[in-house]
Amino acid sequence: MATRILRWGLISTARINRALIPPLRASARNQLVAVASREMDKARAYAKEWNIPRVFGSYEAMLADPDIDVVYNPLPNGLHAEWTIKAAQAGKHVLCEKPFAVTVEQVDAMAAAAQKAGVVVAEAFMYRHHPQTLKVKELVESGAIGKLRLALGSFSFNLTRDSDVRLDPVLGGGSIWDVGCYPISYVRCVIGAEPVEVFGRQVTGPTGVDMTFTGQMRFAGDVFAQFDCSFGMPFRAHIEIVGSEGIISVPQPFKPERDDKILLTRHDETETIPIPGQMLYLGEVEDMADAILQGNAPRVSLADSRGNVAAIVALLQSARESRPVPVR
Repeated sequence: MATRILRWGLISTARINRALIPPLRASARNQLVAVASREMDKARAYAKEWNIPRVFGSYEAMLADPDIDVVYNPLPNGLHAEWTIKAAQAGKHVLCEKPFAVTVEQVDAMAAAAQKAGVVVAEAFMYRHHPQTLKVKELVESGAIGKLRLALGSFSFNLTRDSDVRLDPVLGGGSIWDVGCYPISYVRCVIGAEPVEVFGRQVTGPTGVDMTFTGQMRFAGDVFAQFDCSFGMPFRAHIEIVGSEGIISVPQPFKPERDDKILLTRHDETETIPIPGQMLYLGEVEDMADAILQGNAPRVSLADSRGNVAAIVALLQSARESRPVPVR
């Protein structure tokens, strides 16, 4: 029996689409068939540029089409919940860009819509599917660095466009939502638990969103995490996991190269562990196919996405109120 091919549509002509198009075309079980824009001329031009066969002049029109199985939602953060829910209600599976939503209530509404419609909805944290991340988690869980004590993460870059949508508070702007969500997600994944309490500090910009954010997270069992993120620093991306007997250093945690490495230090000796290559974003595309076609649980579960949003919401509250905040 032939394997079913999942037909994908892109909601909008967002820049991040160009990262997903190659793996969709490389996958035997997925096929990119459509793009939708609020402007038909823009959709047609984009479809011509990327050789996409079908175009829609509105998001609603694409969601109403029975020949679309899965949609990719790369809209601004503040629109993720609205259009993911609408897509689910239309019977479409959804791969939604990170951050999944900007409130816990939105996550719950998205999960409820997915359950009611019987569709798969998952957050597009590409790094979570890469062999490098799976190896780091395997090392931690096997006791390679002893008892877990501390996790450190950073993600920053200089955002130079004053009109960038990531500076709009109405649309879920801010460095913690855009890039801070990565180290927060990573350390939660490695620790395998949710923080019980957080403390954050932020530097806000002219629009009111955080331009730089630093945070601490306390987990049960005396495990701690610290992170920083920024729109106003040079590019930095790094993860370090510290145990009682060793350290794991991940030089490129969020966008690994095809053949990358992690460093494992024990007893003053550092071992370089090579990581086999994989096309970026292919893992999340195949994970969606596994979930839809085989009934597997997505690697990034809705509970996982809820935990990340809950941690960020608590961190932002802590920064506003200058006090530690429990995570609900």
